[in-house]
Amino acid sequence: PAHNEGYPITNKEHGIDFLLDHRHLWLRSRRPFAIMQIRNRIFKATVDFFENEGFVKFDAPLLMHSAPEGTTELFHIDYFDHDAYLSQSGQLYGEVGAEAFGKIFTFGPTFRAEASKTRRHLTEFWMMEPEMAWMHQDESLDLQERFLSYVVGQVLEHCEYELSILGRDLDKLRPAAEGNYTRLSYDDAVKMLQEAGKDFKWGDDFGAPDEAFLSEQFDRPFFIVNYPVAIKPFYMKKNPENPLTYLCADVEAPEGYGEIMGGSEREADYDTLKAQIEEAGLNLDDYSWYLDLRKYGSVPHSGFGMGFERVIAWICKLDHVREAVPFPRIINRMQP
Repeated sequence: PAHNEGYPITNKEHGIDFLLDHRHLWLRSRRPFAIMQIRNRIFKATVDFFENEGFVKFDAPLLMHSAPEGTTELFHIDYFDHDAYLSQSGQLYGEVGAEAFGKIFTFGPTFRAEASKTRRHLTEFWMMEPEMAWMHQDESLDLQERFLSYVVGQVLEHCEYELSILGRDLDKLRPAAEGNYTRLSYDDAVKMLQEAGKDFKWGDDFGAPDEAFLSEQFDRPFFIVNYPVAIKPFYMKKNPENPLTYLCADVEAPEGYGEIMGGSEREADYDTLKAQIEEAGLNLDDYSWYLDLRKYGSVPHSGFGMGFERVIAWICKLDHVREAVPFPRIINRMQP
């Protein structure tokens, strides 16, 4: 039976908080419909791409006994009689999968207890993390470029209607589907910022304004390669040509969107990795199983992670990642 109250969402301008409070109904509207259809297409394209490349879908646990990257930005839970944490990455477990099956990808929810209120942060978001045995960093970058250009191509091919609902300029997306992504060294990125008069020195990490500036200089995604060791996690392989840097790369999306993927070659040598864990001030006991991967038949391997909602936000040109997920979880929102 029909109820007397009017439908809460009308044709007038509603504030974002009102719409998020009524997200269970707002999802019926044209804009969220278009975004969720595009999200679904990116999901399908991702699974198809990695299946075609011979990858195995491999699932990492969401409950962790310790912090994988030694950060404090973890949600703590009481797990019966001891401490546990919600996973912030499936990567270390993905490395187990790569050494067992060759090429794998994990794809699922991850959690970060960062008190961030930026347009790029959710506390619960999806990560897609491939890990490849017998692969060095350069081949990993080739794979990342093929993957991202395939995904954008699939969205352009199948979601023209949805993109038109969002008013998205297709010409801004087409270069991304062509590949040919620049590989910009961290050193050169620093120079670009300094030449533009930004207060940035070698060894700093890029903030959102820095990434936004750099990403305005390119018409398609691009890599920033070989970051300083001090600003990246312990498990990466040092660059033999400059041991102050790692063999790593972030993918930056154009139009001011900044980082959407990040990866590295992993340190495959037992003694080196053990030393890097200790240098990072982490507890060796927490990583004994991870060190076992190097102790019992280690191979060179590389991997990367993609923030699913960040990719959706860039492709759809959203103001905030909260629209890229059906029910956003941000620092001040757990409802509905």
